[in-house]
Amino acid sequence: MVRPNTPFSTPQEDEWEYFYDVPGAAPGTLNIPTDAYPPKFFLIDYSNSSASRLHLESPEACIPYLDSNSVSWVDVQGFGNEDVMYRLGKVFSLHPLVLEDVVNVPQRPKIEDYERQLVIIAQMVVPKPDGMGFWREQVSLVLGQHYLLTVQEEPEHDCFDPVRHRIRVDKGNIRSRGVDYLAYALLDAIIDGFFPVLEDYGERIEVLENEVVSSPTPQTLEKIHLVRRELLMLRRAIWPQREAINTLIRDASPLISHDVQIYLRDCYDHAIQVLDMVETYRELSSSLMDVYLSSISNRMNEVMKVLTVFSTLFMPITFVVGVYGMNFEFMPELKWRWGYLSVWILMLSIEGGLAYFFWRRGWFRSNS
Repeated sequence: MVRPNTPFSTPQEDEWEYFYDVPGAAPGTLNIPTDAYPPKFFLIDYSNSSASRLHLESPEACIPYLDSNSVSWVDVQGFGNEDVMYRLGKVFSLHPLVLEDVVNVPQRPKIEDYERQLVIIAQMVVPKPDGMGFWREQVSLVLGQHYLLTVQEEPEHDCFDPVRHRIRVDKGNIRSRGVDYLAYALLDAIIDGFFPVLEDYGERIEVLENEVVSSPTPQTLEKIHLVRRELLMLRRAIWPQREAINTLIRDASPLISHDVQIYLRDCYDHAIQVLDMVETYRELSSSLMDVYLSSISNRMNEVMKVLTVFSTLFMPITFVVGVYGMNFEFMPELKWRWGYLSVWILMLSIEGGLAYFFWRRGWFRSNS
């Protein structure tokens, strides 16, 4: 696709409201969420001999670094300002459709070639500290000749700190490589970020297995549904991401060297491993549902067995009493002053004993 020669123009406020509310808005219309974080600009500029990290005040401050001989990584965290994002698109000569994909989240992970730029849309996941779930956000990478632009949804969670550390302390060979190797390193960090999340789900599934076998409750069923739904979200994130990486390997681009394509194969293998783990855990969670239903059925059969025994024991007595009733002439309790009270105490004692027995067997657990 060819980038337009006309400069970016910001629509007027009334025009923006019109495009925002009416379906079928013009291509390139930005739909920024009201709760989006305001953008912050960070620049990591490095070469073999040095590396520096700067906090930039505006998109225009990136211009001197776009054509430098060093590698410039412009990290934009947040996009909650429409005017600033239009200015960012103008500085980097972004196609309006690219800017739309960057801002209008979530987008399906994909690769798009814009001649002098390579656009990569990816989904990043970060585990929550309590091990219950994860944060997911979109990361957009724009690869140029000497620069890499990344745009994240929020500044609080990402998995790029190991890459920043490697650049700062000159660990590995990242500072001796080009900007395409930096793009690979970030993609690899995004894919590797799935593994800690999946480890948490492996532990949760093990706990659910023990709970399903020993003491299944309706809350157990809710936990299984939650795990299955979250695993489905992971699958939707990693499946197209795997295809996008495969596109980078299969389709040659002048912005990615042959050496980096070899590294991308390893990244592709990691994506396949993640997908295999997700599918395995989804099958395990589905089998947990069958085990839960079997456990509930077995428990119900046990309850019915005991109740049947009690009913069978009392049925002959009930039949005899039903036939003969209380029609006996000599019944000492009929003339006894405390007979009525004693019968009530006896009945309540029997009911209390049965209730205690059922409670000890766990039959009074809530089903709601």
